[in-house]
Amino acid sequence: MKAAVYEKPHQPLSIEDVDIIDPRPGEVLVRTVCSGVCHSDLHFVDGAWAMPMPCVLGHEASGVVEAVGDRVSYVSPGDHVIMSFKPFCGSCYHCLRGEAHLCNDPTVNAEAAQRLSRNGTPLLQFASVGSFSEMMVTRESGVVKIPEEMPMAEAALIGCGVMTGVGAALYTAKVPGGAVVAVIGCGGIGLNVIQGCRLAGASEIIAIDVVPGKLEMATRFGATRTIDAKQNDAVAAVQELTGGTGVEYAFEAIGAPDAASQAFAMLRPGGTAVIVGMMPLGSEIRIPGPDFLQEKKMIGCMYGSTVFREHMPKLVDLFLKDRLDLSGLVSERLELAEVNEAFELMKSGKVARSVLEISSV
Repeated sequence: MKAAVYEKPHQPLSIEDVDIIDPRPGEVLVRTVCSGVCHSDLHFVDGAWAMPMPCVLGHEASGVVEAVGDRVSYVSPGDHVIMSFKPFCGSCYHCLRGEAHLCNDPTVNAEAAQRLSRNGTPLLQFASVGSFSEMMVTRESGVVKIPEEMPMAEAALIGCGVMTGVGAALYTAKVPGGAVVAVIGCGGIGLNVIQGCRLAGASEIIAIDVVPGKLEMATRFGATRTIDAKQNDAVAAVQELTGGTGVEYAFEAIGAPDAASQAFAMLRPGGTAVIVGMMPLGSEIRIPGPDFLQEKKMIGCMYGSTVFREHMPKLVDLFLKDRLDLSGLVSERLELAEVNEAFELMKSGKVARSVLEISSV
């Protein structure tokens, strides 16, 4: 099969012939139909995060089940699925607490290092998905079935950006109706945080970015106010828009420590800052200690705190009922060979999401 291989940071991915195993017991072989190109992938390509190389990146995908291994009962060949980049074991501390998105079973990573190879040399499968390729193998717990009427490009985006952003609002923060919120960063994740806050019934959604085009997109996805942080001090502007009280919830959706500090600074007493962005390795967030006496809180977010076989079908249903905009997120449709162009488009800030259309349904 063809796959885009990541060799080293700051170097274009190369399209090469790669071998993939047949599904083992408990595993599923999926033909990749669509793969979103997520900022998390760019973090590795740009060297902000490190990982074993070479590998096949991509973790936001939809596809069709081609074959299943022994002991697989949840899906059958022909089923349409969304991939999850957090397959779970079902028996660790977090799984037993209902936190499968935090599963830390070490065999998950070990399996992802054994499924792909090139000329006999192992290739790491990123996040147990490796969707910049024509085929994927994952655990049965790494897929969720979707109805055939669900378009595959939109379905792919649920696999990471939509679930993370909407989930950050609905399931991590549990934003209540009528809340006043701010979202720093209006890329693929931030736009979905905005959608999640809209679905939750937030009364004021303040979108913050340095790119005017992203602020225009934010308005289309539900923002009620916008702040150009290149022209204004974001914290001061939020204080002004809220009459000096600040917001109840502030979401950092960039992966920048300074933005996380700003999110905390724009809270009112008792407010919560939710850090959704993927911070660079070794980075630290600076916040003033005395502010904790005002019961301000800062919390992390992993995958929107999703119970993915419950929550992803709900997002599909919201889309099919025209209550969640996924089609508006698909800015560009490209081929697998154009994956490097997709990264350049992301860096330009001109797209919400590029989707690689790798095969047809």
